[in-house]
Amino acid sequence: MDWQRDLLALLVGFVVATVTTPVGVSGAVFLLPVQLSVLDVPSPRVTPTNLLFNVVSAPAGMLRYRRRGQLDRDLARSLVLGSVPGVVVGALLRVHLVTDPDAFRLLAAAVLAPVGLVILRRPAAGPPRRPPGRRTVRALAFVTGVVGGIYGIGGGSLIGPILVGAGMAVAAVAPAALLATWVASLVGVATYAVLAVSSGDVTGPVGPDWSLGVAAGLGGLVGGWLGASLQPRLPEIALRRLLGVLALALAGVYVVQVVV
Repeated sequence: MDWQRDLLALLVGFVVATVTTPVGVSGAVFLLPVQLSVLDVPSPRVTPTNLLFNVVSAPAGMLRYRRRGQLDRDLARSLVLGSVPGVVVGALLRVHLVTDPDAFRLLAAAVLAPVGLVILRRPAAGPPRRPPGRRTVRALAFVTGVVGGIYGIGGGSLIGPILVGAGMAVAAVAPAALLATWVASLVGVATYAVLAVSSGDVTGPVGPDWSLGVAAGLGGLVGGWLGASLQPRLPEIALRRLLGVLALALAGVYVVQVVV
């Protein structure tokens, strides 16, 4: 029944957002395989449904970060300016070209696995490294936005580990990455909705599963608030390790999806 499916989505959304919000990841990337394998959401509908989860779930964590003054506005602006056009391109590619995204999954895994290892191996203490420039950040955000538009993950789960692997602090990256994920996901949902309307079938496979996406998002809303509340209590090295493990786990999920 739909209410049982939506209840399960709500619980899963809560769990993944609680674990991933402290490092600036919405959790949509871990919700994706659950939607496909457990909740039986068809492709490509799973992509806008995942983006809808981001739209509903992210504001609680963003509000917590903003109240504590943790948001790096310059970094957030660069991420948004790069990721928004990227997610639009990704949505168009997903609908018109990418029927089998296995190549993108393998590419994402090839990037995330070494980045995760770098994050785990680098000591938290030591001389600070020069952070990437604005143009570099925007370019990276655009690329991850394209991938996020294809998969429905917003891009934050990719750009966060990359920036931390480049030497930026998790506490600085997390709020900006979460904000960029939310804005990109909002644009992504709108793009998929327009594509659904233009196809003449609003409830067809291009549009999101609204009830499931909102249910998962409401669970993520509570989990995101809890996760953002926990972040100041976690030392930087613990956050780095969590992000490194998540990056490796994400790479593993992508490889398994390709193999299976």
